[in-house]
Amino acid sequence: MMPPARRPAIEDFEEARARIAGHVRHTLCRRSDALSARMAVPVWLKCEHRQHTGAFKLRGATNAVLQLPDGAAGVTTASTGNHGRALAHAARAQGLRAVICMSALVPANKIAAVETLGAEVRIVGQSQDDAAFEAARLARDEGLALIPPFDHRDVIAGQATLGLEMLEDVPDVATVAIPLSGGGLLSGVAAAMKARSDGLRVVGVSMRRGAAMAASLRAGRPVEVAEQPTLADSLGGGIGLDNRLTFAMVRDLMDEVILLEEDEIARGIAWLHVVEGEVVEGAGAVGVAALLSGRLGSQGPVVLPLTGANIDPARHARICADHAPALKDKP
Repeated sequence: MMPPARRPAIEDFEEARARIAGHVRHTLCRRSDALSARMAVPVWLKCEHRQHTGAFKLRGATNAVLQLPDGAAGVTTASTGNHGRALAHAARAQGLRAVICMSALVPANKIAAVETLGAEVRIVGQSQDDAAFEAARLARDEGLALIPPFDHRDVIAGQATLGLEMLEDVPDVATVAIPLSGGGLLSGVAAAMKARSDGLRVVGVSMRRGAAMAASLRAGRPVEVAEQPTLADSLGGGIGLDNRLTFAMVRDLMDEVILLEEDEIARGIAWLHVVEGEVVEGAGAVGVAALLSGRLGSQGPVVLPLTGANIDPARHARICADHAPALKDKP
């Protein structure tokens, strides 16, 4: 493993916030009466799925792109969809070429969204790791700037701006439940919020199928985990055996991890649509799903970031049709 890189700190997060202002939205944070009643404490939904590209990833991608040197040849990355879309958006805004590498597991709607933004898409292999090898080759052979989806100081600092916003929105927050994949979001949000809020509890939430960060934490080091199809497809992929930042930051900053079954994720998706009127993809619904499962508790206000909206419409309709009757009868 390569030596750890310098961790981004609160000053990096504040600089990132100033840098990306005007490029991203300060998204709505609204109280859920239904979830607050279930928890017996205030529960707030941070509607980051309403970001320009439908996911929080625009923050980190924009922060990284805006710091590229003049004359950059372009950018590349490996992505399960949302980071690729964000990077394509940020690159187009700066007039840069973007080549996004994705595996065959990425849903077609996410591939199409990247292509619509003018980026070149390359489908490589059956995993995020396969796509990452191609992105690294493009950086080496064609001189493109490699902006990975999570293990990158500028990306982490950009994602941390979501944490700064959530603290402004809910200053007395006691618990935040953050979708957990490669750890870029959790690392940044936890570092930003814990720097400003004593006693804050950070819970990572992922799917049980192929949760690479959770497996790595159990092993005490980054490990390879087979990527599997899941409703939380944006949380798929490995964390990189040469991980330099997010593994250690998640290990040090996260207080608990919750792993969800597929049916629990589906219920979270359906609840958000039927009860809250929000269209949220599986990865973005895991916080709500953890609450509904009864495994997420808190002694004070809870913030649940809804991190993405980019779900295939037909799949969303099927999930909601399957689960809506039960939710309407037993909210």
